[in-house]
This record gives sequence, structure tokens and C-alpha cells, in this order.
Amino acid sequence: MTIMKYLFINSFIIILLLCSCEDFLDREPISEVTPEVYLTSEAELATYSAAKYSLFPAHSGWGIGNFLIDNNSDNQASSVENNNFVPGEIRVPANSSAWDFTQIRDCNYFISRATGKYSRGEISGTDENIRHYIGEMYFFRAYLYFSKLMSVGDFPIIKRVLTDNYDELTEANKRRPRNEVARFILSDLDSAILLMRPTPPAANRITKNVGLLFKSRVALYEGTWLKYHAGTSRVPKGPGWPGANASYLNDFNIDLNQEIAFFLGEAKTAASAIADAIPLGNYETMFNSADLSSMNEVLLWKKYDLSLNRRHYLQAYLQWVAPDLSTAGNNTGYTRSLVESFLMNNGLPIYHAESGYQGDETLVKVVANRDNRLRKSISIPGDPISPLLSFVKPGIIITEENRSTTGYVIRKGLDTTTVYNSQDPCITACVIFRAAEAYLNYIEADYELNQSLDDKSQTYWRSLRQRAGVDEDFQKTITATDLSKENDLAVFSGDQMIDPTLYNIRRERRCEFIAEGMRKNDLYRWRSLDLMKNYIVEGFNLWDENYQLYGNELKPQGETGVTNPNVSAKTNKYLCPYRIRENNKAFNGYTFMKAHYYDPIGYNDFRLSTPVKGDDASTSVIYQNPGWDIEIGSTAKE
Repeated sequence: MTIMKYLFINSFIIILLLCSCEDFLDREPISEVTPEVYLTSEAELATYSAAKYSLFPAHSGWGIGNFLIDNNSDNQASSVENNNFVPGEIRVPANSSAWDFTQIRDCNYFISRATGKYSRGEISGTDENIRHYIGEMYFFRAYLYFSKLMSVGDFPIIKRVLTDNYDELTEANKRRPRNEVARFILSDLDSAILLMRPTPPAANRITKNVGLLFKSRVALYEGTWLKYHAGTSRVPKGPGWPGANASYLNDFNIDLNQEIAFFLGEAKTAASAIADAIPLGNYETMFNSADLSSMNEVLLWKKYDLSLNRRHYLQAYLQWVAPDLSTAGNNTGYTRSLVESFLMNNGLPIYHAESGYQGDETLVKVVANRDNRLRKSISIPGDPISPLLSFVKPGIIITEENRSTTGYVIRKGLDTTTVYNSQDPCITACVIFRAAEAYLNYIEADYELNQSLDDKSQTYWRSLRQRAGVDEDFQKTITATDLSKENDLAVFSGDQMIDPTLYNIRRERRCEFIAEGMRKNDLYRWRSLDLMKNYIVEGFNLWDENYQLYGNELKPQGETGVTNPNVSAKTNKYLCPYRIRENNKAFNGYTFMKAHYYDPIGYNDFRLSTPVKGDDASTSVIYQNPGWDIEIGSTAKE
């Protein structure tokens, strides 16, 4: 729904659609309610707010849920190329999902009505619970706005429910510079942090600590975006910034260095409040357990319950074994780049002469004496899959739905204590927010601000490495790092190579969040995709020794007599998932268009926001993102 369709809520049929979580999920929906009586009790506030929990990522349906998100990055690869890295495949749509204000409207309605009623004493219930639920909605508005910020940058800031007046809606469409949007998000999070309780009124709901952690995430994102995209059209007042042509922004000014320092400082402050208070827990069991209530590191998680039909099929997919004894990968797999970024447990990179790295001819060699996070997240021969089965080989040539695309099979989240057949649902919990992010956010923000690491950063970093079973001496790693040998896009920001300390901070983040869906956003804010040109995605070393696991079943691409290849050519010993069939759009590698750092805004969003209704779309108060035209179907220009 665009702003032009942003109608004033004069009925409350929407309540029929509301769902909730935990205790509130089982409440009957309110089917008949009038504006005068709705949001007058603690329970009604809780139910309304609970509907927004569906915004969070979750394991759902068939497949391995959240562990597929990183297919949008260089960490994992499905059998289908990602259009974001293929020039000409992303096009200007008719309607942009980024310009949909439905969820923001719901938040604005709630905040406006609930805060008014609360100030007049018109809401029944426990005062601290009422405040908490109001705080939740400030959080969700911030969460929604952050998704807009990441998608399109500059964005309208709307704090109230609008009518269907054309002039009012046109005015509301005017974009504000992204740093202002980010400050608005932090302001909402400050309200949420002030109002929410440390312990929620009901299980599995957001808390003050979730607000603090998310604030550190937003602030770090914006601070690093402004720093690394400075001097481009993607930063307000940068050369070619399209907002410069909007007359309503004529009075806008920005001190970029001041803004960067502000956001990085906010990131540090919010992150330390979490990292100082919450120790790290057991890395493996966070992801393969049904109940995370005793794990302090997990600040928010989604609970599943078969009796309430809250289920998914994560374990059925992770345990699936083909008739040839190969283990499924749910059409994904870790990349060679990700696997090679993990350190040895002595703290040295794999290429260092004294690292002890055994090579990658077999999966057993790959993980020997490596960071525990890699070992716990990847399957090798002999690993138990269930009480009845052990891992034999990756399913690189089985059906596409179940295939291990790279040979590096995802083990993270696997429960080996119970047998799950192909149709068996499970209730493995889904981690949404965890405190380790605060450790990493602080370290990065601190170094970006000061080009040095204070005592807290050093303590946090040692804690992360200790849990990973890696030598705590991070300076040893920094000294041993040769950036020219690192197989990692994050070595660069723009076309500039960063320093070894900053790279190792980025490395730590990559390894900590393996298969957790964080990588794409990190690459974007670091501006680490500028040099992605003809980038070949690689998996495990197939053609030295691993090919022997498959007998005569392998059909290499390009080999004489092979008409239906199932693996890539022997000319590269590493399995290349996009070089198996020549009609794959990424056969010659990924190339990133800089315009893709932002999504394009849809044509109809321009057409429906012209100063005079019915005027040409080119007169719209909205301006298109850099590198895009407004015509439907047009592609990135740069």
C-alpha cells in the first residue's frame, strides 16, 4: 500500500487478522470493536502488538528456515543464481514493496491512540505492562523503518495516521535524508528502551535489552554506511545525490564526520550495556534446542509447540539422506570463501606457514584444528546425523530441492538426539537476537571511531575467541594476516584495502554469524561489493580426492560425451555451483552493479505522488535512487 492508498482507519476489521505469540497467540481475535472502546485494556494492547512479531525471521514450513538467508551473499550459494549479483536481472517494478506503508500505519495508529489513552488514564491493567506494550510498538516502528533504510535509504518520516486527502499524502511522500531517518529510528528505540521491561510480561516477547541491541545494530549500520559510502551519491550531500534536486531539501545540511561519530558512539554505548551484563553461552545448543529459556545470551527466540500446530521441518531436512548415502543440503551450501576465512585454533590464518592447516583435499582435513564455530556448523564423514545415521558424503548430485550445492553441508541447528523422518515436524527454537552481536558491534564501532581498541573491546574479543576455541591473542592473528591472501570481499571497502585489524574484526563477525543471515547487510554497509566482477562462487575441493566418493556418477561440465552435466568442469578443482550448466546467468561469475546497493522505487509510486494529481510521473515529489530510472522494467545504469 503506497501513501496514496494510506486511508484513515475508520473500521477495525484489521483486528480479525491479528495474530499473537505465546500466551496471546491463543486468544480469540476481536471481531467487533469500535474506535471508542478499542485499546482500552492491557490485553488489547498486547494482542495488537503481538501481530507484529511475524516481522521477525523464523523457521517455517519445509526447509531449513533461517539458515537459508545467507544465500543472498558470498557465504552460501543455492543452485539458482542471486539476481542481485547479475547485471540486468533487477528491474524497476510497477510497485515497490519498500514504498508500502501498511505496517507503519498500524504502528502509528497504535502509538497515537494508546499514548493518548494512557496519558488520560483510560487503559486498564498493570501500569508497567501497559508501558511495555506501548514500548513494543515503538520498537516495531523502528524495526520497520530500519528495513526501509537498508532498502532505499532516504525515506519519508511519518509519525501519524494520514487521511486520504491527496495533498496531504503527496506531502507525506517527501523523502528525508537517510541520516535523519536513522536518527528517527534511534529516537523510537530510545522510547522503546525507556518503556519496556527488562523481563517481558509474557514469554518470548521483546525486552529492554532487545531494544538496546537493536539500537546498536542500527547505529553501527548507519555510521559505517556514511563512512564507507562517503563521496558517492548514496550519502546525503554527496556528489550526484538525487535529493539535491528536491526543492523541499534546499535547507538540508549535514556535517558528515559529526554524523558518523554520533552513530558510532551510540552503537558503542548501547552495545556495552548488553555485553557488560550478559555472558556468552553454548554456541552449538543455541541453534539445535527446543527451549532456550535458560540461555541468557539469547535475548529473543521463537518457540514452537506441536500441540498448538506451531511447527517446521528443519530437522527432517538436515537429517535427510539419499539412497546413495549422501546427506542433503536443502539446496544450499557454504562457500569456499567463507570456510577459508575461519582461523586455526592456534589463531593463525590457514595460509600461514606455522598454522598447521592440513589442506582441503578432504572434508576431514578442512576442519582439523579449526575454529569450533566452523567445526560445529559443517558436516564431515563420520559425524552423527541422527541416532541411526552418520554423515558419509555431501549430496552434490541429488535432486535440486535437497542438494548440497557446494559440498560444504550446513550442520548448524542439527539435532542428533532424535530421529526425524522426511515428514516429521519439529520444534527446534529459532534465535532472533543474541548478545554476541553486542560484543561485535562494540568492537567494530570502537575501532572505527578511534583506530584502536579499548579495554572493553579487547575483553569482548577474547571472550568470543575463547568460546570458539581459538587462541585469545587476537594481536597474534593480526600480525600474521596477509590481506593479499585472504579470500574475502570484505578485505575492501570501495576499491581501498582496509587494515589488518579492521579486517580481523570483520572476519570475527563473519565467522560468528555463519548461516545467520547477517552477511549481505554487512557487505553493503562496508561497501565491499564494488570490486565484485566476474566473481566465481566456489565450494569444496572436488577433483583432488572427494570425487572418489561418487564412483562414476559425476558428469563434469564440458567433458566429451556429457550432455547433462551434474558438476562443474575439472579445470577448477573446486565445485562451482553456477558453472554446471552454461545457461546459468552466473556461469561467467557474479558482477555487482553499484546501483544495487539501493533498491529501485516503483513507477506507480512516482505516478501517485505528483504535486498535481494526474501529472506526469517525472514531476513526483519522490526522487529515484542513484543509478536507476523510473520507467518500469528499466535496469541499473551503473
